Amino acid sequence: MDDPCELCGRVVPELTRHHLVPRMRHRKRSALKRFDLTEMRSGIAMLCRPCHKQIHALFSERELEQSYYTLDLLREHPDMQRFLGWIRRKPGGLRVWTLRSRRGKRR
Repeated sequence: MDDPCELCGRVVPELTRHHLVPRMRHRKRSALKRFDLTEMRSGIAMLCRPCHKQIHALFSERELEQSYYTLDLLREHPDMQRFLGWIRRKPGGLRVWTLRSRRGKRR
C-alpha cells in the first residue's frame, strides 16, 4: 500500500524511517538535557527516500538534534522549502540525486 511522505506529502511505494533526533545523538549529554530518551526513540517520521536523503545532505546530525528536531522546523528551513516545492511536483517513484550542502560539509 502506498503511503504519503510526512514531509512532502507525495504518495510513494516505499517510505524510510527518519529519527527526528538522530540515533547517534541519543546518548549525548546535550540531547539528554533537552529530550527524554523514550521521546527520542519514538520520534520517527516516515519519509520518502528523496526527502530523507536531502535532510542528511543539508544538515549534520548535531544540527538535526539541536535545531531541526521536528518536521515543522525542517519545513521552515529555506533550502528545504525550495526542495519541497520542487519534489512535490514529481511522481512518487522518481529517483533523485541529492547535492551536498554548499556550506562545504564533508561526509
